[in-house]
Amino acid sequence: MTGGHPRLRVVSVQTSSEQGGAEYANVDLLDALHHRGHDVVLVTDQPDIVRGTPVPVRPIALGPKLGRGTWLRVGVSTPLYLWRLGRVLRELRPRTTLLHFKKEQMLTALLPRRLTGRVVWAEWGPLPLPMRHGLPRRLYAAAARRADRIVCVSRGTADSLVEAGAPADRIEVVPNLLDVSVLAFDADARQVLRTEWGAGPDTFVIGAVARLHPIKRNDVIVDAMAHLDGDVLLVISGEGEDEDALRERAAPYGDRVRFLPTQRGTVERFLSACDVQVFAPAPMEGAPRSISLGQLVGIPVIATDSVGADELITDGTGTIVQPSHDAAALARVLEAYRLDTDRRAREGAAGRAVAHERHDPERVLSALERALGPGG
Repeated sequence: MTGGHPRLRVVSVQTSSEQGGAEYANVDLLDALHHRGHDVVLVTDQPDIVRGTPVPVRPIALGPKLGRGTWLRVGVSTPLYLWRLGRVLRELRPRTTLLHFKKEQMLTALLPRRLTGRVVWAEWGPLPLPMRHGLPRRLYAAAARRADRIVCVSRGTADSLVEAGAPADRIEVVPNLLDVSVLAFDADARQVLRTEWGAGPDTFVIGAVARLHPIKRNDVIVDAMAHLDGDVLLVISGEGEDEDALRERAAPYGDRVRFLPTQRGTVERFLSACDVQVFAPAPMEGAPRSISLGQLVGIPVIATDSVGADELITDGTGTIVQPSHDAAALARVLEAYRLDTDRRAREGAAGRAVAHERHDPERVLSALERALGPGG
């Protein structure tokens, strides 16, 4: 028994060309399960993603993520990918196979139970639109019926799966697992980082934590600087293929905009140095960790659209900007926060209280253990 729950042996299959919120969320989940005494292994094509954790890794190559441009390639290579995946599972002998992305979910549906054990899906965001119609929808729904449990990060995510034919009675909504004891305001880090950034005591520092991908509307955050005067600094933390374009877009604002690498393991220090956080959602978001991270540090979070934010940013904890992805509208909201320090403190405290309850580790881990274990 581990923490009152039978010991689990979980093999998590995660292959991806990215290292974003879902990928890191899974590593955090496996790390937490490991520390609770469970036996976990990550099967992945990105073994470096577990750096700094005790999670063991088994490398595998299963080709590209499933998408419009890769359907044919994945289809032709399915026998090879099945052989590779089956060989690894035969060796690792999981009691539960935890799957995160559509390709692995569909491949595993073709393997026998003696190799996979219990099958659990983790869905980190709404089902992509191309998979909600026609043949992709039918294939997805058929594979979903093979899953013993489907854990969704938000109610909107769950609703999109049910609409596509996934069995509603096997779906459970479980919030992201976050270490609320560590993710808290750090006064020392605030002073050190603001000094490094050249921010004075009255500088209004806007933080953004995001994957720098064109699908994310980080351009709106940069463009808002054109409408903000005075002692205002924007600091963007993240990496991705859109970084060069964003840097070029920010060039007219000189040292009023800074870019930093992804704050893996130190995000609470970064956010503590900020007065507010801005998040620009992609068209398909589940429950963005970035929003909860800002709330747990105790600063207001501002979203440029309601996608993925409407379940997290409740009244009195931040703002969802209207019209969506409008730089001028975002700037007006930011200016209001800049001028009202009491509001920042009030909404920051309220957001932390809400996020702390939502992401209570014991409650989240207990729900995950039930889903991953027999009878869950």
